[in-house]
Amino acid sequence: MVTLTVNDRRHSVDAEPDTPLLFVLRDTLGLTGTKYGCGIGQCGACTILLDGQAVRSCQVPVESVGAQSVTTIEAIEQDPVGARVVSAWIGIEVPQCGYCQSGQVMAATGLLKENPRPSEGDIAAAMTNLCRCGTYNVVAAAVRRAAA
Repeated sequence: MVTLTVNDRRHSVDAEPDTPLLFVLRDTLGLTGTKYGCGIGQCGACTILLDGQAVRSCQVPVESVGAQSVTTIEAIEQDPVGARVVSAWIGIEVPQCGYCQSGQVMAATGLLKENPRPSEGDIAAAMTNLCRCGTYNVVAAAVRRAAA
């Protein structure tokens, strides 16, 4: 059994220690807003916040989470920074197909929690999630709006 704090709730889950956090979130806890994309940490669809920092959950063994707090897209609007990001996303109408958007929102929230006034270079360096629809310019605009 592994005990996790996810979205401010404690969960005890029966999982192998090396199970990726992504699969525990989706398959065990039913938090399907965190998406499976590539499984190798490249696309960013599985981005969550681990103690406020954006990480690719497909690369995090559940045993390594320990006492760290996990935040998923389902609870991001409970965070003031996350609420600003979601508001900017909606205001600018960022999503096209939407598949990558939960990971994009989580990456943007992680960036703004770490750096409330990012430069263009900071945004480009942090927003590395892939988007099949090519919404990169609109994503950057939403990050700038959320930071303003």
